[in-house]
Amino acid sequence: MTMLKSSNNQRIVFSAFVPSELGTQQKVNQNQVAQPKIDLLQPLRCKLDSLEIQNRKLARLIAKMIPAQCPFERDILLFGRKIAHIPPMCKLNPLYDELVGLRFRALCYLADVCGEDIQSYC
Repeated sequence: MTMLKSSNNQRIVFSAFVPSELGTQQKVNQNQVAQPKIDLLQPLRCKLDSLEIQNRKLARLIAKMIPAQCPFERDILLFGRKIAHIPPMCKLNPLYDELVGLRFRALCYLADVCGEDIQSYC
């Protein structure tokens, strides 16, 4: 550890050099923080990601049930002037990415395999 003494007898410690006692204490704290967290939704996420669309009716149902954009996003108008904006809340959903992926796979199935026009779902 490199220390310099200033004129008023205060120590200046350069953070690039860490004494061994502080290094072991820091490692213990990092191990406590880095404990793996249990994700209760992981099995459901894996199931949604592994779901293959092989049925036209199921693909249509998925494309209709999962919205293309967040239905909660709104502009609040008063006398024709925007006074507030409610941001999209869908990203707060812990399964948002998996549901968007499932909808995309359903639309791809309808377009590629079934040859349907999917513009009515967008």
